[in-house]
Amino acid sequence: MKAAVVTRYGPPDVVELRDRPDPRPRAGEVLIRVHASAVTAADWRMRSGDVPRGFGLLMRLILGWRGPRRGVLGITMAGEVLALGEGVTRFALADRVFALTSARMGGHAERVVVHASGAIAAIAADISYETAAALPDGGPTAFHFLNDKGGIKAGDRVLINGASGGVGTAAVQLARYFGAEVTAVTSAANAELASRLGASRVIDYQTTDFAAEGVRYDLILDTVGNCPYARARPALADGGRVLLVATDLMGTLGAVLRPRRHAGHRIVAGVAPEKREVLELLMQLAARGILTAPIDRVYRLNEIRAAHAHVETRRKRGSVIVGID
Repeated sequence: MKAAVVTRYGPPDVVELRDRPDPRPRAGEVLIRVHASAVTAADWRMRSGDVPRGFGLLMRLILGWRGPRRGVLGITMAGEVLALGEGVTRFALADRVFALTSARMGGHAERVVVHASGAIAAIAADISYETAAALPDGGPTAFHFLNDKGGIKAGDRVLINGASGGVGTAAVQLARYFGAEVTAVTSAANAELASRLGASRVIDYQTTDFAAEGVRYDLILDTVGNCPYARARPALADGGRVLLVATDLMGTLGAVLRPRRHAGHRIVAGVAPEKREVLELLMQLAARGILTAPIDRVYRLNEIRAAHAHVETRRKRGSVIVGID
């Protein structure tokens, strides 16, 4: 099979197309022919070694010192079932499925093996492979922080800092789904997108500092990494929560060691778990037209360097997809 392989950290041109042996499913696994995968912010960071301050050493100890130990990146994918390992009964041959491949990665290849009991679910009949690959880009993270950690409820005032990326676009829509009033922080160029997705108000970060406006929010979700508690505090209502999707090591440690602060404020950081139930919910919402997965650009597998370069600009709108024939 063809696969995009990364053997050392560096710029987009370290990604190379290579022939790799076809994987084979073992007991409890599913072999999938990949039709689409996303190049996510996580893929960019794992390829480049560019991680938030304080995480560099930890990343290299976990992923590999000179380059990723698992050279085929790609944590989201969508495709069809080619083969079933022993004992798999949840799926059948030719089923259309999408998945998060977790630490195994491998989505940037023509075929990938995933655990049948993991974060893998069926694709609704009217949903494309590209959309299915985009849904896990930010949807599970947005759901985890807003619902599981943020305790979002109808009537909450929610601010999404960085509302145009994979997590941000999903967060705007999910917050509206939960009945919250949403304010989106993004560039003026993305204001129409944020409004269309459900934001009742859009703040242009280039002209307005939301933290200095005097408006208070029940939840502030930061996907950018520039909103620590010290900045968010004036904009938090009593009992408010700041949800740090993107933060450095100090921000993470602060959330763990001292999660509760002044006026009942809470700080949340960490990594969202990968759950099949969440993927199923996202697909149901997409099939009902409640949730969309905006796609910025679609590249072919032999254009994956360009896809990485675009993601690295930090200006993508929604998801960047690689179509794999």
